[in-house]
Amino acid sequence: MEMRNLGASGLRISALAYGNWITHGSQVEEDAALACVRQALDEGITTFDTADVYANTAAETVLGKALASERRAGLEIFTKVFWPTGPGKHNDHGLSRKHIMESIDGSLRRLGTDYVDLYQAHRYDHETPLEETMVAFADVVRAGKALYIGVSEWRAEEIRAAAELARELRVPLVSNQPQYSMLWRVIEAEVVPTSRELGIGQIVWSPIAQGVLTGKYLPGQPPPAGSRATDEKGGANDISRWLRDDVLERVQQLRPIAEEAGLTLAQLAVAWVLQNDNVSAAIIGASRPEQVTENVKAAGVRLDAETLAAIDKVLDGVVTTDPALTKSPRRSEVLG
Repeated sequence: MEMRNLGASGLRISALAYGNWITHGSQVEEDAALACVRQALDEGITTFDTADVYANTAAETVLGKALASERRAGLEIFTKVFWPTGPGKHNDHGLSRKHIMESIDGSLRRLGTDYVDLYQAHRYDHETPLEETMVAFADVVRAGKALYIGVSEWRAEEIRAAAELARELRVPLVSNQPQYSMLWRVIEAEVVPTSRELGIGQIVWSPIAQGVLTGKYLPGQPPPAGSRATDEKGGANDISRWLRDDVLERVQQLRPIAEEAGLTLAQLAVAWVLQNDNVSAAIIGASRPEQVTENVKAAGVRLDAETLAAIDKVLDGVVTTDPALTKSPRRSEVLG
């Protein structure tokens, strides 16, 4: 397993992180979830990403159980705060001091650990002063409950403002966690250049576009039975944007490029995001251990310029690049 620094920090993490967004506590049974974590560990993955909102806190509990017998110092455990959990009352979401302080304690309890390596703001909070949020995160770090702080799906100007406060508070803001794939490149124009300048690394999610870049969804045909596109609990709404024939046809045209590189389509997709020098890690998920094994083969792969150009040529016209698509909800949207 390739190891990389998280941004400009000294924290080393595995280039592939294991995430449990829509699997643990919801999509797959606990035994299967535990088997996937075990396989990730066996494959050399040391970095594990979760969030309090995943399966309404159940995902953190499952991950804590799965990692309970491991040497804590040999792991990097990441979690997040922002979205409503529990009953979803007026202070059960956002980045207020109250919600952050209560949420970190709940996350640590469920994960069965005294600290997380990275505590992330899951979205930007338009209703809470940024200074209040950053002071609360700084206090979490100084209390020893988190070693580093990060953000997720923040715009370039939001990241810059947070980084300035982090410097003043002398706390390590080291990462952003955005969606990024061959098909979804909205971070490239603004977020990545800003992050490079500030020493912030990307921990990207959905590198295979929620399964579309595996090639299993075929143009003109219904989604395979049991796939994510047919599972309302497993992200069917999120994947629907990609299930257009023009996109699916282009994905099939990537197959010979992957074969020429000695990779599956999924491995090509994961390897592609790892070519970006601002990407510290790509998050993979799995419902079966063999999926972990397949994706791990993308770590350490170097795609040459000719291969990267061929990918761009095939996907020209179906790639999403608008940086304005990175946005966080208002409180009224969070509460519905």
